[in-house]
Amino acid sequence: MSEARSSDYDAIVIGGGPSGSSYAMTLARKGHSVLLLEREEMPRFHIGESLLTYTTDVLEQMGLLDRVAEGGFVVKRGIELTGTEGTFRRLDLGKVGEGRRGWTFHVERAHFDKILLDAAAETPGVTVLQKARVRKLLFAGERISGVRYTRDGEEHDATASFVIDASGRTGVIARGMGLRKTDDDLKMAAIFRHYEGLDERNNPATEGDIQLGLYEDGWFWAIPIRPGVISVGCLVPAEILRKSVPEEVFSRNLKRIPRISQRIEGTTVARDLTGENNFEYHCDTLAGPGYFIVGDAGCFTDPVFSGGVLLALTTGRRAAEESARVLAGEADEKEVALRYQNFFKTGYETYYRLIRAVYDNRYVSEGRELRVTPRHGGQRLAGAGWWGIQERLQATSGGPFDTSESIEHFWLVRALNGDFWSGDNRFFQRLREEKAWRLFDDFEPSYECPVHPGS
Repeated sequence: MSEARSSDYDAIVIGGGPSGSSYAMTLARKGHSVLLLEREEMPRFHIGESLLTYTTDVLEQMGLLDRVAEGGFVVKRGIELTGTEGTFRRLDLGKVGEGRRGWTFHVERAHFDKILLDAAAETPGVTVLQKARVRKLLFAGERISGVRYTRDGEEHDATASFVIDASGRTGVIARGMGLRKTDDDLKMAAIFRHYEGLDERNNPATEGDIQLGLYEDGWFWAIPIRPGVISVGCLVPAEILRKSVPEEVFSRNLKRIPRISQRIEGTTVARDLTGENNFEYHCDTLAGPGYFIVGDAGCFTDPVFSGGVLLALTTGRRAAEESARVLAGEADEKEVALRYQNFFKTGYETYYRLIRAVYDNRYVSEGRELRVTPRHGGQRLAGAGWWGIQERLQATSGGPFDTSESIEHFWLVRALNGDFWSGDNRFFQRLREEKAWRLFDDFEPSYECPVHPGS
């Protein structure tokens, strides 16, 4: 539905990205009314183009996989990590374990997000208004009770039992209520462009794989987002980028990764160089009287392992499930808020620890194997870096993904596919021991996988 039929709803969602669409569909399918307000008109550009296999599982659970598959996106079956000397290792997603999906998609987010928002708009009970900008939160005492928004030059008030902040970095509730905390550990910034005319005959990697090029002070990505088109970009320390010419930084770092340079030979620029600051932040309070904060609105960190869409879909869906329990009188709102926050923090902090395991040291290559030189000795993982961690866990026999110990490799593949809520994942068990990699204030972990229950 694209026209407001009422001013009172069970829920109002601010933002029409994956987390907002996920919430709206989930709650409406339980018989509730939802008003979703998106400030832009879809499709609109958004960075973040590679999905995890668990993301595809969630899309299937929500009845959206066929729609996405019809979008003509590139199938992803592996991850290649490569270095400055042309050394590389490939992670085969098919080794995620018996009965689990071994493939997913790379997507053009403008198209992907529109598919999800269109599905939400077609769901009975959901009203989607695009080009609708929220100007003010409405309160009844300490409870958020609605919003004031403008659309087509007119101002409207709408009220609801719950207001959902799915506004991403804008953080209508997160920032409006002073809940957002800035994180300064990584301090990276991204610059990227799209190329067209991609010829797979120039590709030294496996067709469809994402490539992550690692070098001393950052990393490069190469993601085929549709046939013949590839997204290429790098993350560098923000301080370096501020003092430099972005084009020069991009060109210089691209030359450092020969396998990505070779892959884009003969292409032409389809989207000019664009920059994006990697604002890191989190909220320790993610639910309260009349509200939930979902997806990037509640936390954002480095995108190196492509977990953002999975976290958005799952937190949006979980917030809707908890909202429905309150609306049905089955649960107390304070109990629900705490349970949701523990769920959100478990997923995001586990993902954050995975990222810190990469960034905690700089990368060097030795012979045919990518490794790191630990900054400190002993058994601490902090300072050991990504490959140092793998060696200390005795998870490899020749490189980060080349291992004769199938159980360790099995857990690593799952970790990189979105196993963020698993209490049994031996790889994450070790990463969670590192106090230096904590993101949120103390919370009770929620080890209940929303994608593969019971695992």
